[in-house]
Amino acid sequence: MIRLSASEVLLLAAHCDDVPIGAGGLLLELCRARPGVRVTALVLSGGGTAREEEERKALAAFCPGADLDVTVLDLPDGRLPAHWERAKEALEEVRRRTAPDLVLGPSPHDAHQDHRGLAALMPTAFRSHQSLGYEIVKWESDLAQPGFFVPLAAETVAEKVELLHACYPSQHGRTWFDEETFRGLARIRGVQCNSRYAEAFHAAKATLTL
Repeated sequence: MIRLSASEVLLLAAHCDDVPIGAGGLLLELCRARPGVRVTALVLSGGGTAREEEERKALAAFCPGADLDVTVLDLPDGRLPAHWERAKEALEEVRRRTAPDLVLGPSPHDAHQDHRGLAALMPTAFRSHQSLGYEIVKWESDLAQPGFFVPLAAETVAEKVELLHACYPSQHGRTWFDEETFRGLARIRGVQCNSRYAEAFHAAKATLTL
């Protein structure tokens, strides 16, 4: 078991709702365990729309008591490869003003081109940082077997599901956006780490300090 002690966390997402879906439980428990933790979030799309309002409300709820800084850009959804230079510069800018102990972003095997593109950019800006790739259930059959697990209390999972539905009304029409999806994956990942529930992540490299 590796015990994480983070005083600064960076959240990277291609879309509004990616981070709370993939790592909402981790954020709830981490922020409550470390009041005042600095959390910086960069979301590449949704800026200037109702989705930005949803994201700001959601991250405030998922990061209780944190020193939170949120930036939502307006890159077009589904077009990150065509806006590679702007996405790269956004990561470099946030790198210049942060020193995160932990970076949470999409997994490199994610089939969505925006998620996969951002995952490819992450190590170019955050080379020596501990990075974890969260997973998002969707239409594509791209879930892989993760190797990094964060056990979650049942109350945390219930709160995560409640907040996702409360904070993202624009997503209610999506067939996968429901309680069964979020609880089902959390239950499976819990089984795989000897817990009732868990969130799981992909780590290309990890360092154990004794």
